[in-house]
Amino acid sequence: MLLSDWLKQCGVETVAMESTGVYWIPVFQVLESRGLEVKLVNAHYVKTVPGRKTDVLDCQWLQQYLLYGLLSGSFRPEDQICMLRSYIRQRDNLIKNACSHVQRMQKALTQMNIQFTRVISDITGTTGLCIIRAIISGERNPIVLASFKDGRIKASVEEIAASKTCDYRFELVFIFEQELQLYEFYQTQIQKCDCQIEQCLATFTDKVDVEQQHDAKPKRRGKKQPGNAPQFDLRTHLYRISGVDFTAVDGSGALTVLILLSEVGLDASRFKSVKHFTSRLTVYALVVV
Repeated sequence: MLLSDWLKQCGVETVAMESTGVYWIPVFQVLESRGLEVKLVNAHYVKTVPGRKTDVLDCQWLQQYLLYGLLSGSFRPEDQICMLRSYIRQRDNLIKNACSHVQRMQKALTQMNIQFTRVISDITGTTGLCIIRAIISGERNPIVLASFKDGRIKASVEEIAASKTCDYRFELVFIFEQELQLYEFYQTQIQKCDCQIEQCLATFTDKVDVEQQHDAKPKRRGKKQPGNAPQFDLRTHLYRISGVDFTAVDGSGALTVLILLSEVGLDASRFKSVKHFTSRLTVYALVVV
């Protein structure tokens, strides 16, 4: 017999669980899906209880505290938000891994005495990637390499060419090529993750009908989107599922709002007060930093 079936057969309606690592997650999700009220409690509650500390005694103390109403469950958003949060956290991991390969490419450039990072701010931009791929393909003429520059680059062809008095060592070009391939692989994985995020957002219930509220639909601001932002219309999705254009707040881009909503959810009534809400945001900000 499954644990959830046995608990329901015994007439149990509320379950208290001690949060330990990630082992509680599958049990929590199964019990919650069967309609039981599950309280995820801090292990600190039973840290100072008298007597020898064992798992059995911890369970007994938790049960007693629960009966006396002394336990409050930790915040955990609804299952739909948890799914979105998993995608967002995975996306963040992919971006961090991609950044590590960009740093290794920059290191290889420095070792080859290629100093065009002084005239091109982003080596993973249109100009930077074109020049990098040309170097890997065997092009060594600095004028030809500089000619790949995008029209938006302020530096002249001569300035870019002057930054390429290079030492193209075979082993460094080999490392350079591998790091580029790994970076592009992670970019592909990020795009796949974005597709899953868009599909997940599409399953949320509409708070407003965007099609009927053209005037209220959030309009794209002139500020440039960050380079790691999703390529789909994230602002409209956020407005549709929340009914509020959070991006109208200064300093709140669509990606920032998405990350925050995936952590705190869409139901503000889950928090007792503004202080509880801001406390949750502070904890999240510390984790991110």
